[in-house]
Amino acid sequence: MKSRLSELSAAQMSPEQQRVLDAILSGPRGNLDGPFLAWIHSPGLADNAQALGAFCRYHTSMPLRLSELVILVTAAWWQSQAEWQIHEPIARQAGLGDEVIDALRLGATPEFEHADEQLVYQIGCTLYQTRRIDAQLYQRAVAEFGEPALVELIGIFGYYALVAMTLNVFEVRREGATALPFTEPE
Repeated sequence: MKSRLSELSAAQMSPEQQRVLDAILSGPRGNLDGPFLAWIHSPGLADNAQALGAFCRYHTSMPLRLSELVILVTAAWWQSQAEWQIHEPIARQAGLGDEVIDALRLGATPEFEHADEQLVYQIGCTLYQTRRIDAQLYQRAVAEFGEPALVELIGIFGYYALVAMTLNVFEVRREGATALPFTEPE
């Protein structure tokens, strides 16, 4: 990965940065990919974001297929190149359909085979467009997922919005990757 931030070598890192780096590398991620390339510059942020991210990615009650849908909806909303590049293959492996993935990347409304996917998409679009969820949509979400899982679902949206903003501002990109998934603004 590359970014517009100055590169940190092990010799340049503070003890706190090295501690956070060691925690990230020894965890389920195993690399300094994505937003961690930026966050390591602020070890306090990196430490806390790393813990929240680990929960949002690996420990919620949402099936991986749905959490990856959340991430792709977010990546498409923010036009986050690296977020899409990292999570698109994971979403495919988790069972999200090719047609859904392609529609999201193109900014089109996908046709879903699964009602839970349609509901997650509707929650995400409504949340990003209106910054709220109306009573009817809220009740549908609680009926489908339950309150604890809905809280987690909104947490995943929020965490990955932070990731997308970080990746966009610091122009984090995968090196050697094929064409970018989204057109860059001029």
